[in-house]
Amino acid sequence: MSTLAQPGHPPEYAGSLFIVSAPSGAGKSSLVKALLAEVQGIGLSISNTTRKPRPGEVDGKDYHFISQPEFEAIRDQDGFLEWAHVHGNYYGTSRTWVEGQMAIDRDVLLEIDWQGAEQVVRKVENVVSIFILPPSIEELEKRLRGRGTDSEEVILKRMGAAQLEIEQARRFDYVILNDDFSQALLELKSIVFASRCRFNQQMARHGAQLKSIGL
Repeated sequence: MSTLAQPGHPPEYAGSLFIVSAPSGAGKSSLVKALLAEVQGIGLSISNTTRKPRPGEVDGKDYHFISQPEFEAIRDQDGFLEWAHVHGNYYGTSRTWVEGQMAIDRDVLLEIDWQGAEQVVRKVENVVSIFILPPSIEELEKRLRGRGTDSEEVILKRMGAAQLEIEQARRFDYVILNDDFSQALLELKSIVFASRCRFNQQMARHGAQLKSIGL
């Protein structure tokens, strides 16, 4: 059980819920993209947001774009596993969608920050939490600058937040040091495959067969 989680009853879902967090520049998004391309049966949760779509963004692919009253109604009914108010807009992860996917034997991955992770593990049992670390602070800054998309002000802000974010790694189940991308991806896939073999997941998937042999 995640060290972030509270004690409770195990899930009855065949699918698992994975949280992947990291400081900006650690390579989280690249690892998640490669994982989803190579491993079947796992999908990325698409957040709901009240902000307007940017050019090229597609509703239902990049985000679920909804109105503020609709978002607040869902929030007030405890319909989000986690939510935040950022720069004047709301963002949230749908509880109904995530639990629906897990119930039909689909794993779900949330690519969120550590504060969002704290919210999720209070509501879902046996979450598998993973934190991606850069090999060094110097390499983290190098990667941020190498993107060529952020201003100096944004880079300095991200670097300022990185140390606090890195300190949260001790609260996660697994930590992956993204020094070598291929090795980091192998470790991420290994966590997914091993988590699928946990007793509760196997019983949910193969209950009749396991009971027939004495479980």
